[in-house]
Amino acid sequence: MKRILVTGGLGFIGSHTVVELQNEGFEVVIIDDLSNSKIEVLDNIEKITGIKPDFYQLDLRSKQNVQHFFNENTIDGIIHFAAFKAVGESVQKPLDYYENNIGSLVYLLQEMRDRNIDNFIFSSSCTVYGQADELPITENAPIKPAASPYGNTKQIGEEIIKDSCTAHNMNAISLRYFNPIGAHDSIKIGELPLGVPQNLIPYVTQTAAGIREQLSIFGDDYETPDGTAVRDYIHVVDLAKAHISALQRLLDKKNKQNFEFFNVGTGKGSSVLEIVNSFEKVTNQKLNYKIVARRAGDVTAAYADTTIANQELHWKTEKSLDDALLSAWKWQESQKG
Repeated sequence: MKRILVTGGLGFIGSHTVVELQNEGFEVVIIDDLSNSKIEVLDNIEKITGIKPDFYQLDLRSKQNVQHFFNENTIDGIIHFAAFKAVGESVQKPLDYYENNIGSLVYLLQEMRDRNIDNFIFSSSCTVYGQADELPITENAPIKPAASPYGNTKQIGEEIIKDSCTAHNMNAISLRYFNPIGAHDSIKIGELPLGVPQNLIPYVTQTAAGIREQLSIFGDDYETPDGTAVRDYIHVVDLAKAHISALQRLLDKKNKQNFEFFNVGTGKGSSVLEIVNSFEKVTNQKLNYKIVARRAGDVTAAYADTTIANQELHWKTEKSLDDALLSAWKWQESQKG
């Protein structure tokens, strides 16, 4: 049984990926510092799969912590989620983002090099493309100057991984996500930001639940059909399954280069107002929202061309936008107790 390290494994995407890994028979060990997650997620993973993953609470910004972990554990592959991830916050706190997102990545790759560990999957982002010249965005789109420090950490991260793969004969896949939303069908895990949500969907659900007074829509003067920004919203379970496909590709030595990257989205863009309308339709909840000024670091539109991921990873999305929004609302409702 292959033992896979999942960093940030109690977070939103990480926890769903842990479930899918366990469903596929992998043994999982999680590292999470609980800075943006809760320990209860560990029990909820066990409730879904019947297996409690090994868990280490540690901060990957400490090289000593990382070395100590690898001294104690034999690992067959790593899926690296642990990172700060809010575009707006990164503009205000760039040094925190560079320290956390770059430092932890370097320490992990150094341990892989020193211990001859292979198979690394990087949680990247469509933000690496900036505002793309053409839509949908293909993997051939140029990497533009990042619109935010967060996006820059993903660009730099990919460069570090590519250089490491070239120098040390490692194999890695970078998955460039678009916008993950939704919750597991069991409604035992979902998106649970601590404090004020930085992403649209939890703000939508918390507004509908009365936790937030009003949803702010950042800008209605974009060059889009309704003036609001357009994104590619992918169900988190579909996204988690893409990680399994990517890992299997590396384990089976099917990768065509040491470092590969794939777009992971639905291939369809939805505007913020379309999200609001769809949410209201599937949940019968009315949303209180207002239009406010644009937010620093946001691009006008981004949605994926997923052809290469579909062909090479033998993966495709199965769940709809309505599925994702309804599951997100059910997850929000489940938090009342």
